[in-house]
Amino acid sequence: MTVDPAVLKVADAVGALIEGWGFKRNMGRMWAVLYLEDHPLNAADLGERLGLSTGSVSMLLTELQEWGAIKKAWVVGERKEHYEAETNIWKMVSRVFRERELQWIKSASDSFEAASKELEPGSDARHELIAARVTGLMQLAQVGSHLLESMLQGEAIDSLPIKSIGELAKAARDGDK
Repeated sequence: MTVDPAVLKVADAVGALIEGWGFKRNMGRMWAVLYLEDHPLNAADLGERLGLSTGSVSMLLTELQEWGAIKKAWVVGERKEHYEAETNIWKMVSRVFRERELQWIKSASDSFEAASKELEPGSDARHELIAARVTGLMQLAQVGSHLLESMLQGEAIDSLPIKSIGELAKAARDGDK
């Protein structure tokens, strides 16, 4: 089966976008082919359209299902498994933010907090500077977490807290000169 060149162009663009977000390029390409199709496709069709091996297709299908980007679809009269794309893009993006980015921020925040506890207050000017900057990083992590959670809940996002942290860091740096 030949694939419409426009579909491949979109698939390649989505693949590049997804790769920039830390996923495999072919995950984005496969999702896009399914998303643009008007009916579910089986693994063999996907492999043929994208020029991928059976093993690659199998691994990509598994990963895409784990992220909720695709799901199995039943096709009357067919014995092979077929797949279709999740069409609610916000649902997919919010899952990644919730399961990945928020976890990254929490992990960094925990590390900042642990480092902060190890710093001895008042030991010397260098350590005071380090302590102040670690505190700024802890605040940034809290603001980032709050912004992501607000966005995921559909609330309005106020960027002022991030600007304030940036201004505090600049003031601390300029004060050292």
